[in-house]
Amino acid sequence: MKAAIFHGPNIPMTIEDVQLDGLKPREIRVKTEFAGICHSDLHFVEGIFPFRAPAVLGHESAGVILEVGSEVEYVKPGDHVITCLSVFCGHCNHCLSGFPNRCGGRATARKKGEKSRLSMNGEPVAQFAHLSSYAEELLVHENAVVKIKKEMPLDRAALIGCGVTTGVGAALRTANVEAGSTVAVIGCGGIGLSAINGAAIAGAGRIIAIDRLDSKLELAKEFGATDVINASNGDSVEQVKDLTRGGVDYSFEAIGLKQTSEDAWNMLATGGTATVIGMVPAGQKIEIPGMDLLQEKKLQGSMMGSNRFRIDMPRYVDFYLSGKLKLDPLISSRIPLSEINAGMEALKTGEVARQVITF
Repeated sequence: MKAAIFHGPNIPMTIEDVQLDGLKPREIRVKTEFAGICHSDLHFVEGIFPFRAPAVLGHESAGVILEVGSEVEYVKPGDHVITCLSVFCGHCNHCLSGFPNRCGGRATARKKGEKSRLSMNGEPVAQFAHLSSYAEELLVHENAVVKIKKEMPLDRAALIGCGVTTGVGAALRTANVEAGSTVAVIGCGGIGLSAINGAAIAGAGRIIAIDRLDSKLELAKEFGATDVINASNGDSVEQVKDLTRGGVDYSFEAIGLKQTSEDAWNMLATGGTATVIGMVPAGQKIEIPGMDLLQEKKLQGSMMGSNRFRIDMPRYVDFYLSGKLKLDPLISSRIPLSEINAGMEALKTGEVARQVITF
């Protein structure tokens, strides 16, 4: 099969022939139909976060089951599925206490000494996030996928595999946005737009979108933003406070920067909650005024939208099919796997919401 090979930071990926190993009892083989290009992958391509090479990146995808292992009962060939990097083991403390997104899925990976799931010219190729979606097929543990309705378009379903679940889940699950509340979202890429959509689904009374690109702010209105602020035109924190007469109940940072994370905190009203969704670079510290804690403000992170993906993703599919979840406007372009490097470059401009690789 063809796959995009990651050779290390800031080195263009190449399209190579990669081999899949045979199935273990609880593994499945999936034909990749669509894979979203996520900013998280770009962080590894740029070396902001380390990952071993050679590897196949990609983690936001949807496809069709081709083959299942001898002990697999959850799916069968022909089923449509969304993949998720929140692979869960089902028996650790996190899984058993209702937080499978925190599991890490190590128990579902192949053990040391076992043959790699992916190889090239007889040498192992690292599997990214238990998935490696930038490939024509995936060999994964059955706990890496969720079955979905066949009427759900798979190009839009792929987006639910990471960005949409991360953003919508941050609003609905991590922060538990209340109906009638005030919300601010910093960064209107795919995840930020999804957080806006999630806040709208939750019934937030006012949703303020913040970005530096007017095109993205216009798009944010389609997802439920009631107000927009171009951060290039002055202090966004003060503008939020002016609009809300003191601050918002919930803020979301969807970029992954120190400054914008601190902005999310500083635009809170008393008792408000700031949720950092973006991947803040390793080692970077976020500073907040200690006295603010006396106002019962809260700063928290969100891991993949605090998802229980086998419960949440089918619901998000239903939200889409009923018109509540906006996925069509998220797709900026559809490209072949051969253009993956150009797709990564396009992400750097900030002009695109989501690009989808078609197989």
